[in-house]
Amino acid sequence: MLERNIIKELKYIWIKYRHLLLFLYYIVLGILYQTFNLVVAERTYMYWPLLDDKIPFVKEMVVPYVVWYAYIVIPHVYLAFRDVEAYTKLCLFLFCGMTVCFIIYAIFPNGQQLRPTIMESDTFSRIINDIYRKDNPINSAPSMHVLDSIAVFTVLQKSKSFRDNKLIITISGILMVMIIASTVMIKQHSIIDLLAGIALALVIKAILYSKKVNEYILRITVKGQRLIDNQPDIITDIIMLISMVRAHRKSKRKIST
Repeated sequence: MLERNIIKELKYIWIKYRHLLLFLYYIVLGILYQTFNLVVAERTYMYWPLLDDKIPFVKEMVVPYVVWYAYIVIPHVYLAFRDVEAYTKLCLFLFCGMTVCFIIYAIFPNGQQLRPTIMESDTFSRIINDIYRKDNPINSAPSMHVLDSIAVFTVLQKSKSFRDNKLIITISGILMVMIIASTVMIKQHSIIDLLAGIALALVIKAILYSKKVNEYILRITVKGQRLIDNQPDIITDIIMLISMVRAHRKSKRKIST
């Protein structure tokens, strides 16, 4: 009986949390990023003098540039355990977009040569120099910072969890704009990279929120969402499973003795 209950609980947890497996694709993206960051190739350098030369270098804009990491992670974590449909759409938006970016980098190797030499030693300057040192100025168009920021804002804006929360949507929109602006204001990207990121994001958004794709995502996430709505605490699920396993072991010991 206990074995049956354990199997039932495992099946319940699988249906409820199987969408979390999507997160594993970040391993693939990490490998691709490291690989492409080391590739030596003849590149086309992105530069639009009419606009790039007029955009000022503002070292303080490194703050929203770095905030991008939290802007991506926090919605991921929240939606993963509260809104399965939105989480799935966020993963698909980001993963499809970044995969397309890598395909473009392979077919059309590119980069930029806009970075200034920074001699100051203040905190902002040190952070930017650290970014410059770790992130080669290659594979810049389309900008993933831009693409991912639009993805997060779009998913939050359209999710049932936040679409009626004007404060969250407003904050998210402001952060999105600041992150996008930061990419060109700390000279990590050309305006061409920025525009390419926006264009790619709009294409993916149109596909992801098309009627057929929308219906398919809803269909594959509805069971998990129903279970999360009934009992949204993953800690309780884990404790329940551990308790069952312990009880099963105890019953086996009693039988053996």
